[in-house]
Amino acid sequence: MARYKHIDTSPRFLAVDLQRQLLPDTFEYALNRLLDRDIDLSGFDTRFSNNETGAAAYPPAMLLKVILFAYSMGIVSSRNIERACREHVTFIALSGDSQPHFTTIAGFVSSLGDDIARIFTQILFICDKQGLIGREMFAIDGVKLPSNASKAKSGTRADFERQAAKLEAAAKVMLERHREADKRGVEPDLQAKETQRLTRLQTDAAQVRQWLADHPEDRKGSKGATRKSNRTDNESAKMATSKGIIQGYTGVAAVDARHQIIVEAQAHGTGSEQELLIPVVKAMQDTLSEDSLITADAGYHSEANLKQLANMKIEALIADNNMRSRDERFADQGKYKTLPDPIHDKGGKPRKAARYQPKDFDYDPQTGTCICPAGKQLYGNGSDCTINGYAAVKFQGAQRDCLPCTHRERCLLTPHKTKARQVAFFQGRADGQESYTDKMKKRIDSPEGRIQYGRRFATVEPVFGNLRHNKRLNRFTLRGKKKVDAQWKLYCLVHNIEKLAHHGYWQ
Repeated sequence: MARYKHIDTSPRFLAVDLQRQLLPDTFEYALNRLLDRDIDLSGFDTRFSNNETGAAAYPPAMLLKVILFAYSMGIVSSRNIERACREHVTFIALSGDSQPHFTTIAGFVSSLGDDIARIFTQILFICDKQGLIGREMFAIDGVKLPSNASKAKSGTRADFERQAAKLEAAAKVMLERHREADKRGVEPDLQAKETQRLTRLQTDAAQVRQWLADHPEDRKGSKGATRKSNRTDNESAKMATSKGIIQGYTGVAAVDARHQIIVEAQAHGTGSEQELLIPVVKAMQDTLSEDSLITADAGYHSEANLKQLANMKIEALIADNNMRSRDERFADQGKYKTLPDPIHDKGGKPRKAARYQPKDFDYDPQTGTCICPAGKQLYGNGSDCTINGYAAVKFQGAQRDCLPCTHRERCLLTPHKTKARQVAFFQGRADGQESYTDKMKKRIDSPEGRIQYGRRFATVEPVFGNLRHNKRLNRFTLRGKKKVDAQWKLYCLVHNIEKLAHHGYWQ
């Protein structure tokens, strides 16, 4: 029988050269070299006033090394990072066996703020020197992630007023019950539990009242509409995702097409992607060249955004919701769609329109005639009308045909009031000028536009796949836009440093 050497994996003390644990061509080697040699961290010096007195502080470079390396391995918890600095040899090498406490790590991440933005810019400068940024095409997209906020504590001021009144009413009823119980006598254990519940109700009601006093107005959206507030993190927002409603932030990234370098990263407490396009484009203007092209999906499309991009003289391809329906390549896409998920899909089966739509009428622009679904001819009552800036041709049915018609219930919104049906067919803008949306449709539907826009998916989606799957980013662990934005930039830094490591940055 063959004999093999015994492999002993029991704990032992070893003499280890820490620097030799950071092997070239690895992420940790590039990270250590960057922060020790090429990144200016002097901005952190203003945090301390221990030149002559006070204890020495942990170097920011060391803390950044262990945090970024932990994020690259999917470790987010500060307690787990502290444990890794005691037990994992690579963490020990990066930290110099200094073993920072988890409160030090957590406090450092929470206070990064503007400092991480400056480090992000320096990393981009190094990526540019290495030739990793092409500036030909940038793809912008975002991911919605839950944050460290309670979805149950979200609502408007009116919702919180009702909640506080309900808690106070319940506490009042329970207090009356206590008084009656005191008169007849109850068991001490039951009385203690009731007292604890009463105290909890009163405390919760007081917290809601205090929040209402501190926030005298509802949170407003970009268009002035009331947006739900959150008593845990008022800068986060409720967002609809494919997995249901979450309370969190949208992490937006602008990615260069040459080597998928993230050139801009922002986190916002809103689920409306239309609001996020222009702030990201403005932030990356110094990176753009005269020939740069920006691409984004239909979530970022709006007439206002396209107009502003045109005024900024920035070339862009922003898809609209009907782009694929106009593309013959997606004619059979329906057969690839999965069945609706009974857990998350609450919409039910699509229903037909309750009333006849303009498409149900037979309109012939050549002869200027219109036939209704009942086979009756309508007469024109407006061949040169303007509705919301668009030219339209209007038709109306004759009362002799509409009043006795058997289709009135399906044709009219209020058949008991309205005598005859009217219908309008739009002909384009009344001023004869194309809208920015129409111009974008022509450009994105052209053969060249389809090729250029087709590169968007392969540019930005692998980046989110790396962050979400490989780095296990499934939620933000902090509260407040500034802190969440810093954490999102940390993850994007991990991605960019990986790119530098893979392309031989140290050579």
